[in-house]
Amino acid sequence: MKNTHLTSVAVGAIMASGVASTALADGHATELTLCWAAWDPANALVELSKDFEAMSGHKMNFEFVPWTSFADRMLNELNSGGQLCDLMIGDSQWIGGGAENGHYVKLNDFFDANGIDMGDFIPATVTGYAEWPKNTPNYYALPAFGDVVGWTYRKDWFERPELQEEFKSTYGYDLGVPESLQQLTDIAQFFQGRDIDGTTVYGAAIYTERGSEGITMGVTNWLYNHGFLYENPDKPYDLDGFVNSAEAAAGLEAYKALYDTATPPGSSNWYMGENIDAYRSGQVAMQMNFAFIWPGVEADEKVGGGKSGYFPNPAGPSGQFAQLGGQGISVVAYSEKQDAALEYIQWFAQPEIQSRWWELGGYSALSAVVEDPSFVESQPYAQTFLDSMAIVKDFWAEPAYADLLIPMQERIHNYVIAGEGTAQEALDGLVRDWTEVFEDEGKL
Repeated sequence: MKNTHLTSVAVGAIMASGVASTALADGHATELTLCWAAWDPANALVELSKDFEAMSGHKMNFEFVPWTSFADRMLNELNSGGQLCDLMIGDSQWIGGGAENGHYVKLNDFFDANGIDMGDFIPATVTGYAEWPKNTPNYYALPAFGDVVGWTYRKDWFERPELQEEFKSTYGYDLGVPESLQQLTDIAQFFQGRDIDGTTVYGAAIYTERGSEGITMGVTNWLYNHGFLYENPDKPYDLDGFVNSAEAAAGLEAYKALYDTATPPGSSNWYMGENIDAYRSGQVAMQMNFAFIWPGVEADEKVGGGKSGYFPNPAGPSGQFAQLGGQGISVVAYSEKQDAALEYIQWFAQPEIQSRWWELGGYSALSAVVEDPSFVESQPYAQTFLDSMAIVKDFWAEPAYADLLIPMQERIHNYVIAGEGTAQEALDGLVRDWTEVFEDEGKL
């Protein structure tokens, strides 16, 4: 491990000078590079960071990589000990590898010295983005961007009297925000192939992408709610009967049924961008997507301005959960500019900066921001964000995360999209794959 703890010199300098002021005090500005994915929130962060540059005298550079190649590019950078990135907003699943492999600076001493309390952030984001091992007070990141899979729907279509009447006569309940995954499927099937204003539309855009993480980030919203567990709660890495329970297999079957009966033609390899495009172009009544898209939906003249609504992932037979997204911001251990990078962390953690982050389209994880009485009225999707963050679960954050993701992508895609075998066979195979990974890691 290299430079995994903040030096006493760095702590002392920041404590003595106050937030983001060392460069101005000694006249030496530093150029920092922050690495993240290329998406709308990254553009908002560029705008936000102008405040840091003005306060600190440092210059911010940004390396943004498309999501489809983000993991490969940045994990290779970390694994090679590269010095491109001083700050990394890495995916939530990277935290285990970032900690155990010495890629990220441990931040406990820095947090303690500067009054940054992880108790001030949404608990799920601390567990998901900052802690390793999970549920221990060992922090390798500051929660940076809260995100979760949720749903967008054409509220204007749902409110049409003739559709409401037909739906209720068919299904026996009102057309509206679905209260269960089964109701969501009913609604998607109702819209499938329907004529809306002279255009044939379809039920739902869901995650089906195979090459990175897409179908995993989608199917888990069904698996969790049907009883899937990553491991025995009483015995870590004991997978059989939990990953591949009969209930989990039923959830996988239900996801395939939704794909088979209520998604657009040609949607066999869709992820965030394709779903956004399908929704904004009026092809689908609903879309599964991470919450980061909601500001863009509201700003779109075709689907914004009251035409769209938002709801959390609905409940299934075994509970209500949603796949966690989002990221924490870490100081890269191989950086030679850790002092300045830590100034950025301290600046970013301030409540006034976090409030501004939300205003610009970022999703703050600071409790003071999201619990402010004005928050739920600040955007049409604000309440759905809060409700969704209260029900999150995440994929493995093990150092072997990538080795665990690859077989899940393959087995789920082969079953759901290609129709190979049964749901039970797919999950049984996944247990074998994951067991082999953990054996190789010495966990079993």
